[in-house]
Amino acid sequence: MSANYDPANYQPLTFHDRTADFRAGNDTPRQYLERCIAEIDAHEPRVQAFVRLNVEAALSAADASTRRWQAANPLSPIDGMPVGIKDLLDTKDMPTEMGCAAYRGRFPKQDSPAVWALREAGAVILGKTVTAELGGFQPGPTTNPFDVTRTPGGSSSGSAAAVAARFVPAAIGTQVGGSVIRPAAFCGNVALKPSQGGINRGDRQPTSMSTHGVHAGCMEDMWQVAIEIASRAGGDRGFPGIVGPGSTPEPVRPRRLIALQSQGWKRVEEGVREAYQGVLDQLAAAGVELVTRQDSPLVETLEQCLRNARQVASMITLWENWWWQRDLVAAHPDGVSARTQGGIKLAERMTPEDYRGLLRQRELAHGAHRAVAGEADGVVMLSCPGPAPVWEGDPPDGPPVQNPTGDMVFNTPSSLLFAPAVTMPLMAVGGLPVGVQFIGQQGEDARMTGFARWALASISPVCVE
Repeated sequence: MSANYDPANYQPLTFHDRTADFRAGNDTPRQYLERCIAEIDAHEPRVQAFVRLNVEAALSAADASTRRWQAANPLSPIDGMPVGIKDLLDTKDMPTEMGCAAYRGRFPKQDSPAVWALREAGAVILGKTVTAELGGFQPGPTTNPFDVTRTPGGSSSGSAAAVAARFVPAAIGTQVGGSVIRPAAFCGNVALKPSQGGINRGDRQPTSMSTHGVHAGCMEDMWQVAIEIASRAGGDRGFPGIVGPGSTPEPVRPRRLIALQSQGWKRVEEGVREAYQGVLDQLAAAGVELVTRQDSPLVETLEQCLRNARQVASMITLWENWWWQRDLVAAHPDGVSARTQGGIKLAERMTPEDYRGLLRQRELAHGAHRAVAGEADGVVMLSCPGPAPVWEGDPPDGPPVQNPTGDMVFNTPSSLLFAPAVTMPLMAVGGLPVGVQFIGQQGEDARMTGFARWALASISPVCVE
């Protein structure tokens, strides 16, 4: 992998465009998987995207897929696709240790609904990808494929890096605050953080803003993985799940977009501002009307409701996690990092009324977001304030470093709003990826994917040194 990322020249690993050759006999899922394994053998010692691989079972699954394609009877368009699974989701054939020493050796021997659905669709479960501890902020060993001194983001660190390093064409991640969109943006992937409840989490629903999402090298693979899961396992209880076509939504140019700044705008690095303005200028030149807080009182109200989105989302999640994480620490006091235990202590200072106040703020933001539905087709905003930061570890004799996997300030709005978000690799700053995202109203996952397909085909990537 090159440290000089250029979105115009980087060639991601894709799957959808190989299936015609599978049918014709010019390629097979087995051969495709063997190429993935060769890339892993060559680069995994540096990237460290996987906590565990299950090569023997994956080869067996690829052989079965090969037979189905040769018989012109694939289970789905992703039959034979190698997929990485974030090590928060249970897999019946591999342990689920959640990046946490307290869970070392934990092996539930069952599939989460998303993994079950992928197997039903014929996908090849290649391995478990590294997660930050418990899906939080304590980093694992994964590096950014474009610069090993930098974080790949988190908490879906391994999923993002595995796709960026061309180990797999798609991987499953999760997001509570920013754990799908931010690492995808840092690693030059496309990714979908669905509407809340879009993909069935099974029993893994301790927090009200957690979602499963998809990292991929292209929009076609991203959408196909998401819809194949949702069409089989549905969404979370009480939610309809992702709704949309059985193949990738057609590219559609948005008519009007809200150029949302949110509280992250003051943290944007100068080179990123320049690159992002280049993207906005191209959108405008293509006939997309951009609406800002200066243009609409409703947009200004939304901006105001999101002015503390990062803090509101963080404290809601800390309170909701406290109930099970404190028991984990009590049972394994040396098995949970100081960073995670610090979050538990913050939650301990909260009261039920504090939590109710946070929920009221979230509901106000929901109302403000619904109110702008008539103002524009969606929101465009940065996916991160800058390229992936350097991560050198915590000092031995000091407090843990803040935001070691990057600042989630541009990701918490979609999480807080329960809204679908799609990130696109439309910028490079200093030779590193920086993403731009579209955010829609709840249930508009397919619509945002169609907009993103149009943008990737119509907007030239902007590079700033």
